[in-house]
This record gives sequence, structure tokens and C-alpha cells, in this order.
Amino acid sequence: MSSMHKLYLLVPLAPLVGAIVAGLLGRVVGRSGAHTVTILGVLVSTLASAAVFVDVMAGNTFNGTVYTWATVGEMTLEVGFLVDSLTATMMLVVSFVSLMVHVYTIGYMADDPGYQRFFAYISLFTFSMLMLVMSNNFLQLFFGWEAVGLVSYLLIGFWWKRPTAIYANLKAFLVNRVGDFGFVLGIGLVFAYFGTLDYAAVFEAAPQLAAAGATLPGTGWLLVTVICVCLFVGAMGKSAQFPLHVWLPDSMEGPTPISALIHAATMVTAGIFMVARMSPLFELSEAALSLVIVVGAITALAMGFLGIVQNDIKRVVAYSTLSQLGYMTVALGASAYSVAIFHLMTHAFFKALLFLAAGSVIIGLHHDQDLRNMGGLRRYMPVTWITALVGSLALIGTPLFSGFYSKDSILVAAEAAHRAGMAGATFAYLAVTIGVFVTAFYSFRMYFLAFHGKERFGRQHGHHGDLDDEEPSADHHHGLAPGQTPHESPAVVTLPLILLAIPSAVIGYVAIDMFLFGDFLNDAIHVDAARHPAMAKLAAMWQSFGSVNERPWHMALHGLLTAPFWLAAAGVGLAWYFYLKRPDIPETIAGRFGAVYRLLQNKYYLDRINEVVFAGGARLIGRGLWKGGDMALIDGVAVNGSARLVGWMAALIRHLQSGYIYHYAFAMLVGVGLVLFFFLTLPYVLSAH
Repeated sequence: MSSMHKLYLLVPLAPLVGAIVAGLLGRVVGRSGAHTVTILGVLVSTLASAAVFVDVMAGNTFNGTVYTWATVGEMTLEVGFLVDSLTATMMLVVSFVSLMVHVYTIGYMADDPGYQRFFAYISLFTFSMLMLVMSNNFLQLFFGWEAVGLVSYLLIGFWWKRPTAIYANLKAFLVNRVGDFGFVLGIGLVFAYFGTLDYAAVFEAAPQLAAAGATLPGTGWLLVTVICVCLFVGAMGKSAQFPLHVWLPDSMEGPTPISALIHAATMVTAGIFMVARMSPLFELSEAALSLVIVVGAITALAMGFLGIVQNDIKRVVAYSTLSQLGYMTVALGASAYSVAIFHLMTHAFFKALLFLAAGSVIIGLHHDQDLRNMGGLRRYMPVTWITALVGSLALIGTPLFSGFYSKDSILVAAEAAHRAGMAGATFAYLAVTIGVFVTAFYSFRMYFLAFHGKERFGRQHGHHGDLDDEEPSADHHHGLAPGQTPHESPAVVTLPLILLAIPSAVIGYVAIDMFLFGDFLNDAIHVDAARHPAMAKLAAMWQSFGSVNERPWHMALHGLLTAPFWLAAAGVGLAWYFYLKRPDIPETIAGRFGAVYRLLQNKYYLDRINEVVFAGGARLIGRGLWKGGDMALIDGVAVNGSARLVGWMAALIRHLQSGYIYHYAFAMLVGVGLVLFFFLTLPYVLSAH
């Protein structure tokens, strides 16, 4: 095994070792030992990932088996790594964000009794995600897929004594099982019709299967379309796409570091990564791509509207994540896979920054998460304020910030798909364009309510745990006492904020040429630009911006003249006017449009529909099977009924078993008489006929 191959193994195994030590030996090593060993493991993984990234940039890739689990007939179950540009990007992003979260956790969870257990969980989560992105076969992909789901269940319900946390982790687990059912069906169809689970072999054979027009038996559905749709259902669950998005906002019941880890660069981006990895399959089905772009557009716009009415600071960022995942999915549907991965990468930094900044605010306010109890924090928390501003500017796509380069590219790709006449692309283009204004409005509504305006903390109020029909978050019963003032968070919290703010500001400017227009992702994503106009239009636009070194700057200047920039500026201006100058206007609007406001407050009633129709329906079916099937049919008829029949027959026969000899003698005489009668009369009866 070469030194580079050992480095590949080191990337996932280092966090695993840290998780094992902190989890099994937590009482022995203590709190400082637990965070030291896990942070060291993730640091080693980050450095190794950076070395792998540099090696891949030099043109070196790897696809091979590391370990053979078992051989069953002709099927071989293997652990294998596929290390190419897509994998290297995900490895570096996942490990770096995880490292920042690990350091941040020292300050955030300082007083929590489950300190060692928490570090074990987040390190195990990092291992699971790395195994997912490094896999070269569907079996290992599924292992990582389910492992991140399991550990996220443990993390969301980390404060297991709180009923809301238990409800949230069960909801996340069950909703993801719905998506994973489709994912398993897709993997099963792949093995049934390709005879292998290896990516390379499947991608090589797929064009012939599609060209032959193979259909699912008993239907007229193209097999490749069915496979892609099933795989995408899995992505809808894991990446929280409408209507399987309902688990993600409730997952805010977990500690804030989990919000950053799960919802920024890891679990929720697994679906985006998977669809990009499966691009050779999705490119063979226009119907599947249309489904992808429409679902992404619905998620991007509908979830943005919900962010406007949230009062929990973490839930605003959570709905922002949902909306941005919708943008990435739109790019996937437009066949702009490299754009989706580019936005995944930029989003990982600024969304982790926003979650951790929200956590810093929560620390400063003694675990109050209600935006209505904040205001004026800029004076007390300057580092959190400036880093939150950087994250917000990146999120809304401000020129020169990282989100601008990736988000603007998605808008261009959606427009190109619309002009090419792709089914569903017109709706997607309108949705993501409107979403620019919505994103800017809810982002700066949160920013202005938290950091500017009059101070609303440290006073008696009735907002804790009562957020206008929102599920109360676990931390809402805390807050500053009257007379107390907020405080800036310790260095272990603010240092990760600063380190995440830097790439949030500059990574788009630095990396756009490499990710979108260079050869970096060519080995992982094979899209014919001539066939799909999105990338062709992006390339033509990029070429028009002058020399390579000037293009990022010229693109930013060009962005100042486009409609999306002015839509974003309008959103920021309206948020400033509504929440700093005329806070009475939002209340008036909510009163006049009460039906719309209630619809948004109740999250389109999807939770209620799930509870009444699906959960209630399942309980109703279960009750019917219990009472009708188990109690009435099985217990009543099969078990107790047969027992009653035997008892009745025994009671009848008991009268014939009296124990008196003359009864038996009489019965024998009657029997002999009947036999004689039968044999004496039978010949006459037969002769008569």
C-alpha cells in the first residue's frame, strides 16, 4: 500500500479513533481528554484531506478496493474508495467544517453533563460522512447514508430528557426512512439489472441499457428513469426537499453545534452529492431531471417564505438551509452539476458561520433563542456581529462574497434551461429569481432584529416557549434576568467564527474558475455542454469578462447591474424599513392577511397533514389490525374459537362417558341393532333400484 493510499485510510479512521476513545473511555480520559482526542482526530483528517485535495489537483485519482467484506455467489461486498475531484472537495469541506464545530463545542457545551458523549457522537458523525463521500460502490454509499442518519438521530435527541427533542429525533428518523425506502429500491434495481454495485461498472453499462429502451417489467416506465427517481427520493429525504423537508426545522432541538454540522456541510448535502455522483445516470433521463428541477424550485421558494415568519433565530437559519438546498437541486436538474457542488461548498462555509453565530448569540443571552428578546447586540458582541454580517452578505449573494458567485451561476443555469424549453425550467427560473428577494428579506430581518434597533433583552416578557404556534425550542425557558447585559462569547467560540468568515467572504472569488470553468471536476462529472445549454451559457458569459485574473472582479461588477442584485438590495432595504423604522407595519400586514400568516406560521399545515393523514392513518390501520385481525380473528376465532369448539364437543361427549356399565351395554345393543338393520335392508334397497 502506497503512502497516498494510507492517507486515504487516515482521513475517515482518525475521527473514528477519536469517537471510540471519547465514547468508550470518556470517564477515563475526562472532559479535556475527550475533546483533545476528537479534535486531534478531525485535525489529522483535515490535514490529510488537504493533502489529498492537492494531490487530486495535480491529476492523481484513485478507484479501488480497500477491503472485501464477503463474497456471496457472484456478488462481492467491498469497502472501496473513489478519490477524484468531487470526493476531494467533499472531504476537505466536511473535515474543515467539522473541525470548526469541534473547537466551537468546547465553549458551547462547557457546562453540559454529556460532554464526552457529545464529542464521541460528532466525531462518529464525521467518520460516517467521510465514508459516504469516499465510497466507490452503492453498498458502502448506503452504509454511510444510514450511519449519518443514525448518528443524527442520536445528536438531535441529545438532550433526551426533553420531550421536544425526542419528538424531533423520531420525526427526523422516520421521515428519512421514507426517503431511504426509495433509495434502497433504486440500489436494488441497479443490482438487479446491472449485476454489480460498483459505480464505474454501472456508469459504463447504463448508456446501453437506456439505448435499448429497457422498461420496468409490467409497466411502460423506462428503467433508467425509475432508478433515478428512486435514488432521488432518497436525496429528497436526506437533503430535506419538499415534501420530505419537515424533519429539518424540528432538528433545531439539538445543540447548536449539531445544527451547524448536520445542516451546513454534511448530512443535508449528502443528497446533493449523491445526485452529482450519479450524474451519468441522471443524464440519461430527461423526466428525472425535470422532477429534480421542479422539486428544487418548490423547496427554494416555499421554504424561503417560511423563514420570514420565524421568531427562533436557529429556525430562521434552518429554513434558509432548506431554501439553499433547493437552489442546489435546481442546478442539478439543469444539468449544472458543477454549479451545484460549487454552491454546496460556498454554502457550507457561510451557513456553518451563521449557525455558529446564532449559537454565540444564544450563549450571550443565556440560551434565549427568541429574536423578539434581542436587539442592539452589536454593542455587546462585536465579533459575533461582524461575522454574522459576513455570513448574511454571503447568503444573499452580495457581489464579491462567496455566495454571489455560486448563487448567480445557479440563476444563469436556470435561465438557460428555461430558454432551452426544459420541462419545469420556467417555473424553476421564476422561483429562484423571486427567492433572491425573499432570502435577502428574511436574512436581514434576522440580522436587524438581533444586532440592531432597541434592546429588548433582560426584561420580563412572555415569549419564552410561546412562539405563535411554533414548537417551543429546548432552550426557550432561559434568558437574561432584568438588569443583565449580554456578553461576547469566549475565544473557543469566536475563533471558529473568524476562521469560517474568511472563506465565506473570499472562497467564491478564488475558486469559481477552477470549479466551473477549469478541468477540475471533469473527472467526476461528465456533461456535454453542447447538449445542455446551462454550462455553455455560463462558459460564454465567463469568457466575456476578460482575462482569467480579471474575470471574478468583472463578474462582481456585472452583478451590480443585474436584476438579482437589485432584488436582494430591495429585500435588505425592506427589512431595514419594516423592522428598524416601522416595526408596526409587519404586525399590520399579519393582521390584514391573517389567513396567509397562519398558513406560514403552520408551515403549510404539512406537519398537521402528516400527523392526521399518515401517522393517524397508520395508527388507524394498526388499530384495525389489532382489534379486527388480532383480537377478533386470531384470538376470537382461531384461538379462543377453536378452544370453545373443543369445549363444546367435550361437553357433548361427556354425556356418553357416564361410567355406568348398563349405559355402555345399552349403547352397544343400539349399535348392533343399527348395524344389523343396515346390512339386512341394504340388499332390498339396491335391488329395488
